[in-house]
Amino acid sequence: MTLSNNSSNQSLTPSFAKGFVLAAPHSGSGKTTLSIGLMRALKRRGFDVSPAKVGPDYIDPQFHEVASGVPSFNLDGWAMGAETLSSLGEVMKKEGSLCVIEGVMGLFDGAVKPGVLGHGATCEIAKFFKLPVILVVDCAGMGQSVAALVKGFAEFDKDVHIAGVILNKLGSLRHVAMMEDALEKIGMPVVGAIPRFEDMVLPSRHLGLVQATESSETNTQIDRIADHVEAHISVDLIAELAKPFEIEATYPAGGLPPLGQHIAVADDDAFRFFYPHLKRGWSEAQATLSFFSPLNDEAPNESADAIYLPGGYPELHAGRIAASVTFMKGIRLAAEQGKVVYGECGGYMTLGAGLIDKDGVRHKMADLLPLETSFEKRKLHLGYRHVKRRDGKIFRGHEFHYATIEREDGTSLFEDVDGQSFYGLQRETVSGSFVHLIDAA
Repeated sequence: MTLSNNSSNQSLTPSFAKGFVLAAPHSGSGKTTLSIGLMRALKRRGFDVSPAKVGPDYIDPQFHEVASGVPSFNLDGWAMGAETLSSLGEVMKKEGSLCVIEGVMGLFDGAVKPGVLGHGATCEIAKFFKLPVILVVDCAGMGQSVAALVKGFAEFDKDVHIAGVILNKLGSLRHVAMMEDALEKIGMPVVGAIPRFEDMVLPSRHLGLVQATESSETNTQIDRIADHVEAHISVDLIAELAKPFEIEATYPAGGLPPLGQHIAVADDDAFRFFYPHLKRGWSEAQATLSFFSPLNDEAPNESADAIYLPGGYPELHAGRIAASVTFMKGIRLAAEQGKVVYGECGGYMTLGAGLIDKDGVRHKMADLLPLETSFEKRKLHLGYRHVKRRDGKIFRGHEFHYATIEREDGTSLFEDVDGQSFYGLQRETVSGSFVHLIDAA
């Protein structure tokens, strides 16, 4: 293996769905960049790529969709039941010839559960679907120790098969030769050797990458990354290492019930954190979905019986949202008419009385819930949530935001299943919380 790749561009599209998982020893190894580069490179070779992301993440799947041309599902072993995972796996098998799943954090990093390793981790998804793992190793500051690292990962769990390694952030041809020699001694194939390349860095902000839809250059950037991937990774060999996408058992479809028969969904750069599996599940449950943009001062469809404000970045657009008179009138009228109005995270903040931006400026929001939030004093709230609604229904989801709550009065929407914490608010048919719901428990 050298820093160039002369493999054929001949399509190797199989007649049945195969797949692999792209994982790493730790965060920051380059999984996302290489995933989208591989997706685009495989698409160029004629594969119908079916992408997915392990764990709760809204941003990476947006880049997957641009790179592959199809929506990317989240696969979460902690928050999703076997019913939901298996049904999403069946969709991926039917819609793609090659399933490319990007991992989260380190291969075995998951939620803390006494006596259990890897719960909710990338390894759990690899085992659930019996897929091989391609391990991306950040080689900066590392030499022959790479063999000890990779051997440890390969032998840690015998049910997880590491089929090959991509060496990333290499400094020179000598560096490559040293790494390959060490890995040859443990019998581990090297399927790629990537030199440091500044143009492969994607823009980011406080909650991760900048959204794919926010830049007109996203597609061009992905093409540049794919060019670099094709020059330094044996793309066709990775396709050959993929294995049939297996599902051990067939379950009835899981998921969250739709909010109504016709759901108006906010959709723009301030409200875009809407999981594809929920969108698909609601549509399959015969709910009609219509979309509107608060940033463009659009009101929800008048015929809708439910309104959903997903999370996003309202704090970056608070002034425009506050000035969107048509949007505010429409959502307040819906609440007066007794329609279901539900907001998550950024949508929840928008349903409150006011939002204070990072500069300390207060912006008036919909004032449908007794809530005041602020980004002037930022505090990270991060983690999985197992919550129970007042009617006893239990859900699993996650929380990830930097907002602080200045005021949150009234009736809570959720409580932890252990009853130690309370989340969100409910006032008649209007409700919301900072918890992003993923699946019914």
